[in-house]
Amino acid sequence: MWYCLFDTQQYGPFSTQEAIDFIRLHPECLVWREGMADWMPSGKFSILSSQTNTPPADRTFYSDLPFQIYGDDMQYVEIDLAPDESVIAEQGSMIYKEDSVVFEAALSGNKNKGLFGRMIGAGKRILSGEQAFLAVFSNRGDYDAKVAFSAPYPGKIIPVSLNDFNGEIICQKSSFLCAQPDTEIGVYFQKKILTALFGGAGFIMQRLSGDGVVFIHAGGSIAEFDLEEGETIQTDAGCLVAFTPTVDFSIQDTGSLKSQFFGGSGFFFATLRGPGKVWIQSLPFIRLVQRFASNLVIKQK
Repeated sequence: MWYCLFDTQQYGPFSTQEAIDFIRLHPECLVWREGMADWMPSGKFSILSSQTNTPPADRTFYSDLPFQIYGDDMQYVEIDLAPDESVIAEQGSMIYKEDSVVFEAALSGNKNKGLFGRMIGAGKRILSGEQAFLAVFSNRGDYDAKVAFSAPYPGKIIPVSLNDFNGEIICQKSSFLCAQPDTEIGVYFQKKILTALFGGAGFIMQRLSGDGVVFIHAGGSIAEFDLEEGETIQTDAGCLVAFTPTVDFSIQDTGSLKSQFFGGSGFFFATLRGPGKVWIQSLPFIRLVQRFASNLVIKQK
């Protein structure tokens, strides 16, 4: 929450948008929030600048988190952190940061969780394909600061506001890139044994839950589908990136033995039935690896 000081009178507490509206009327006011040593001019904070009342075309705002995704085939996301604001990320994904942003390894981005809770969370992340420790980046300065993270292979970065999907999405293992600190990275167990055994991503998928913004990455280009009640779409199981919990996910064989062995699409399709949202990638990482491996074998011959 923000507080504003104008003409010796203190106003607030304000949400970020309320503070922006107040500053637009009183641009010379000073601002303060918990963690700041003293009152500061509002113009020192880009997120509160009067110009941000209408977000600039090259910046996106979800839940008061300003960010920009750069690149086409090899993307990275740059995030603006307000003072005392943090972001959690996959280890090794950071590409640059400003001086005031400090790094630490932690079992959880949520400092309010006890040691036992953080250890349980670390165990869930290991099961879901992530590292036990998270990389936590926090802005310890008095001004906004930038930190950027890159995807590990060619593809797209997908920003998702969990508030838009009842606080939860299900995604493939190792698709998590970075998120606001209270995001929980857990495990999602397939209830149907056929889906678990032949789902392409294995028995365990990731469950991302919370009330902030998460960034996931996928290979190639991304197709998004908003399925109505009963509406169905089928995809190669490896092309499935993420879906909302309201979507029914099951596995169906591709048809005759001839089609399964010589059709080039594998033995099973992923069948997704609405209602809910589905994200599909055009180039799963495993296909990329297989294509490279195939070319290496040909060259060696």
